Amino acid sequence: MKLLRFGPVGHEKPGLLDTQGNVRDLSGIVGDLSADSLSPAGLAALRALDPTKLPLVQNAGRLGVPFSNPGKFICIGLNYTDHAKETGAEIPKEPILFNKWSAPTGANDPVVMPRGSVKTDWEVELGVVIGSRARYVTEADALSHVAGYCVINDVSEREYQLEMGGTWDKGKGCDTFGPVGPWLVTADEIGDPQSLDMWLEVNGKRYQHGNTRTMIFGVAALVSYLSRFTTLNPGDIISTGTPPGVGLGQKPPVYLKAGDTIRLGIQGLGEQSQRVHAWDAALLN
Repeated sequence: MKLLRFGPVGHEKPGLLDTQGNVRDLSGIVGDLSADSLSPAGLAALRALDPTKLPLVQNAGRLGVPFSNPGKFICIGLNYTDHAKETGAEIPKEPILFNKWSAPTGANDPVVMPRGSVKTDWEVELGVVIGSRARYVTEADALSHVAGYCVINDVSEREYQLEMGGTWDKGKGCDTFGPVGPWLVTADEIGDPQSLDMWLEVNGKRYQHGNTRTMIFGVAALVSYLSRFTTLNPGDIISTGTPPGVGLGQKPPVYLKAGDTIRLGIQGLGEQSQRVHAWDAALLN
């Protein structure tokens, strides 16, 4: 299934995408798509529905985050060999962990640069959404705790991240720096999360093109590893790292500016498109 939420910020309705690419309204079945909806039982109930019997949405408009009240937003750094090399970093021996502080935004919502930012960057990433509690799980069992997958743009301010001391989080958690969606694709539709093509372009120029098979630490390894340090709960999101081609890695570096358009996608998971804006509090959700 491809689960989604559509409508204005704060007034999203639950929906799903049928096999013909039409949005179907789920609001007569569930009040919202929440963490409970992502549990094995919740997904089984939704999977039993006949999409053709659900109301057809003629114009879905804005697509929000695919489920309400996301939990922890955990990210993995330098998880593709070529990306580590382009940044001049050593290949990690263990996963590098950091957090996004800000709430996720819809797939096509504005990206708003912080005041005075000159090094805002892009990163297409595979998102993993947890569906059942995971604590000290093995790699062999890890994927059974995954509800589904989605596209994430791990927008990053490199000056804040790398030049201002401390952790990476301050360059990763700015408002609007976590577009998620356009939908959540349930795990049963993605046979192997380690074989997905991914890409990103800015103003029509392709900068990133990769495949999840080149991850240093795969999805199962990451879920197992993270569950050693924190209990993963339904609705938690793991952003699993980016392939090469980020702005920081260009020679000379290229960073986003107001008016730019970012497009990105992952095989089977849909596409995002964001307009970049200078700081404007009115654009924040």
